[in-house]
Amino acid sequence: MRPVLERYRPLLWLGLGLALAYLLLVHPWWTAPMRALGGKIAEVRDEELALRMEGQQIPLLEARLREVREIEAANPGFLAEPDKDLATAALVQRLESDIRRVSPNPLACEMVARTPLEAPARDPYPRVTVQIRLRCDAALLGQLLHALESGSPQLFIDNLALNSMAGYFGMGQAVTDTRIDVVFDLYGYLRPGPRPGGPNA
Repeated sequence: MRPVLERYRPLLWLGLGLALAYLLLVHPWWTAPMRALGGKIAEVRDEELALRMEGQQIPLLEARLREVREIEAANPGFLAEPDKDLATAALVQRLESDIRRVSPNPLACEMVARTPLEAPARDPYPRVTVQIRLRCDAALLGQLLHALESGSPQLFIDNLALNSMAGYFGMGQAVTDTRIDVVFDLYGYLRPGPRPGGPNA
């Protein structure tokens, strides 16, 4: 039995040496890097597949975006003007037109002041706001506010404050002006434009 072991001992040492050489030289310098490279190649293929699938959805997203923009373009609620300066002038003209319609007598309801205001940044759409001050009969004021909020494009009224003109007269003076001093914010929204960096922007 011993001669047999002695005969194969060199082969055992050779196998052990080859195994050690593989573990110390081949595996860390070749096998492990190749496995890592194979894993990276698989990750890249998965990412490419995901990007390809997303790319196939781009035409559908662009078509949906066009539909949304067409709906927004047909929405009469937005101001027709392309920028805030023109829209501010249009708001004032709209107010003057409604004042003339509800009050043929210019002294019964008149605009005293108008001041453009900066819109809050939190609004989802560009807001155009003008602070308005009027002196108007109570009955005409109700008609005017209704006309502003029920017309087209859609306008909104906020921060409404009413004061009787009697408060402006001194003691002992006759109160002849029965109009109300009114201050409010009149605003509307510009039509949203294409988003920077978006499809078809």
